Amino acid sequence: MRKNLKEARQKAGMTQKQVAEYLGISEHAYQKIEYGKRIGKIENWDKLEDLFEISQRHLREMSTN
Repeated sequence: MRKNLKEARQKAGMTQKQVAEYLGISEHAYQKIEYGKRIGKIENWDKLEDLFEISQRHLREMSTN
């Protein structure tokens, strides 16, 4: 799981559906990114970096928990 991505989304008060809509992808596709089951396009990481004002490197980190 990408714990930092999930925490950034929650801190912003956004649901997975809202982030997916912002990115222009399905909620299911976003869930796979957040759960670490898929990488996602670089364009989406650029948008997430802008949305949450956190570096992509930090958002992409995988949690071992």
